[in-house]
Amino acid sequence: MNLYRDTAVVLRTYKLGEADRIVVLMTRGRGKVRAVAKGVRKTRSKFGARLEPTSHVAMQLYQGRELDIVTQAESIDHFRSIRDDLDRIAKASAMLEAVDQLAQEGEPNPQLYQMLLGALRSLAAQDPPLVVPAFFLKALALEGYRPVVEHCANCGSEGPLVAFDLGEGGLLCQGCRRGRAVSAEAVALLKQVLGGQLGAALAAAPSAATYEIHHLATRALEHHLERHLRSITLLDRA
Repeated sequence: MNLYRDTAVVLRTYKLGEADRIVVLMTRGRGKVRAVAKGVRKTRSKFGARLEPTSHVAMQLYQGRELDIVTQAESIDHFRSIRDDLDRIAKASAMLEAVDQLAQEGEPNPQLYQMLLGALRSLAAQDPPLVVPAFFLKALALEGYRPVVEHCANCGSEGPLVAFDLGEGGLLCQGCRRGRAVSAEAVALLKQVLGGQLGAALAAAPSAATYEIHHLATRALEHHLERHLRSITLLDRA
């Protein structure tokens, strides 16, 4: 049998037949994987509860032609504090959906896997207001679409930077301004997120500036994906 082991974060699941589920996983070693978990919808399933979205699991799978088959699943972390809080569930769902859209099946992306795991751990421990937008911005940078935040994306001027435009790919100065106006506080947070001071950005208290970053990061990721994130509607309601 062509068995393999890996660790994974469960991105989503959907029903298959009367008792099975298809589980979409972000694995450390194989990128995105779709696998069948047989019998997990039965009340006596030995690992059904371990394969819910956000779960971090150690797995053994059989490699199939189209869908792999889950043969073992051991919980590493259920992220219970996320599951017990509707606001955190909404935030986690947005990040899981983003990874589901960004990751390619069968193409290893250990950095994206580790980023997701780190973001979930941060969300579970402290629930920083910028955890989701920071994850979106870091994911864009990993994809090669890092927004320009150190200087004007059009003319190169160091500022002051007063607007953000998706077409130009980042912040703009007063002379080049178009797109969405941004505050000086939001500019400072953007520079922290993308300039190696993520910890400082995640320590920021909720404010008008953190809301600005949430909006900008979401629009930037959706522009890259060329689709709306369904989970963002849930997040905006939370």
